[in-house]
Amino acid sequence: MKIVSLASAEEQKKEQMASPDGDRVSKEFHTQVRVIYADTDKMGIVYHARYLEYFETARNELLREIGFPYKFLEGQEINLPIIEAHLKYFRPAQYDDLLTVKTQVFQEAGKLLRFKIACSVYCEDNLLASGFTVHIVSNSQGRPIRPPKDLYHSLLSKLFEG
Repeated sequence: MKIVSLASAEEQKKEQMASPDGDRVSKEFHTQVRVIYADTDKMGIVYHARYLEYFETARNELLREIGFPYKFLEGQEINLPIIEAHLKYFRPAQYDDLLTVKTQVFQEAGKLLRFKIACSVYCEDNLLASGFTVHIVSNSQGRPIRPPKDLYHSLLSKLFEG
């Protein structure tokens, strides 16, 4: 079966990690994910909602790589709930594809405690999907908080300066 992209190459380039003006942008992190059979639907392609799970895997690995795994943050009673998610699909992934999820963190200008995490999913250099999730920092009861300053500055330095 030949899959034809619905978006032009120019549209795909615009979607790849575009940085809104004024935002701080982290370095790019890469995570590989193998498509398992359970990820596919009756048509043999990855079910659309699975891409959000791939984004979550990439976020977890990014935080682990910079020394702040979710488990550590939760131990500090800090959560990063998603308050917005957006996806755009270009081509489907299929069973056994090895995907690369490229992830960057954007600290939105003027929003001290709000982060946008952009992800793009590739298979053999072909852009399959791109999107973002927006997170706030909350306590274990779900209330927005300011994290401890030392922890927050350490996290920022590893994301944006390291």
